[in-house]
Formats: sequence, C-alpha cells, structure tokens
Amino acid sequence: MRIISGTLKSRRINTPTNLPVRPTTDKAKEALFNILQNTYYIEDLNVLDLFSGTGNISYEFCSRESDTVTSVEQNSKCINFIKEIKEKFELDNLQVIQSDCFSFLKSVKSKYHIIFADPPYDMPNYDEVIDLVFSRDLLDEEGVLIMEHSKDTNLSKHEFFKERRKYGGVNFSFFKKE
Repeated sequence: MRIISGTLKSRRINTPTNLPVRPTTDKAKEALFNILQNTYYIEDLNVLDLFSGTGNISYEFCSRESDTVTSVEQNSKCINFIKEIKEKFELDNLQVIQSDCFSFLKSVKSKYHIIFADPPYDMPNYDEVIDLVFSRDLLDEEGVLIMEHSKDTNLSKHEFFKERRKYGGVNFSFFKKE
C-alpha cells in the first residue's frame, strides 16, 4: 500500500498479514482522489473514515493536509496498526477511534465534509449506514457520503444516491443531499 500524493507521497506502508482487511486498491484510490480534488479544497476538509481497516484512506487525506480526519474501526489489531502509523508519520490531524461504526454514527455530534465508508463487501445493511448519515444530518451543507462496495451491491435506489464509479472490482457510490 502506498500514499499517492501530498506530504507523504510515495511512502509505502506494509500492512501486517494478520489484519482482516481489504485495502482500497491504489488505482481506485487515485481515481477517487482525482474526483475529490476537482470538487473540494482538500486542505479545508473535515473527514470521517468509517470501517477504516488499515487506515489507507485516512492516511491519504492526512497526507493532503485535510483539516481533521477521524478514523473509526472496531478491530483492535487494525486500531493498533493505525495508531502506529499515526505516530510514525506524525499525523497530528488524525483522530483514531475504536468503535462499532453504527454506534459511532448514532452518537457523534460533528458534521463532516466527506464521509467515506468501506464496510465489508458482504455486509447486508449498507442502507443503514446511509440512513444514519442523513437522518442524523452528519454531512456539511456541500458534503458527500462515499460508499465503497463490490460490483454486486446496488445502492442506486437510495433517495440521496448521485452516481456510481467503477474501478476494476472496486465501486464507489456517492450520496448527497441537494
């Protein structure tokens, strides 16, 4: 896994083999950040990374100097790894929270410009994440929720769905209130 751009550009991060994760591919991550950079001034963003896994997406936002990045993950091995990388790269803008993402969404009071969620591809309740984000009004006025999922998951029927982008086996669905 490598960081695509920003202050940590080209840094490689070796992920332990014992983590139960599926990191976003570099190709898909690069395409996603090209989209975001054409829409947002990354440095001004408050970002929430749900189901963080290795922290791959969080590091990319931190490297691009987002204002704050909150990484939420339930697995303690993943949390320890994210904290280790945070310390190693001195990521002062990264907040690491060990929590079930659903519980976190039900209790958080902050608003975010970008909420990125990469749940397990076989998770049956993707809609619950989307519903919680919008019912709790967790997005800033121009904010976007981005869900990473497999090609077999179709989220286009949700009322806040805007578009789907495909990069190999990685799919991103974008949700926005307008």
